[in-house]
Amino acid sequence: MIRLNDDTPGSVLDEVKIGDMVTDTFSKTGLVEDIEITDDGLYKIYRFNLVTGREIVVKK
Repeated sequence: MIRLNDDTPGSVLDEVKIGDMVTDTFSKTGLVEDIEITDDGLYKIYRFNLVTGREIVVKK
């Protein structure tokens, strides 16, 4: 299981793939269904959509 939060290194975030089991260490845990990565110029924003319908967002 991969822990996703603001302390997770960018190299780990880049390696997460669909089907991986992830958690935000609080209440969101599940398999990754979809990944969206955007860059707003200040932050690289990772959106991990889980099969449970929840979303984990990490800004780096």
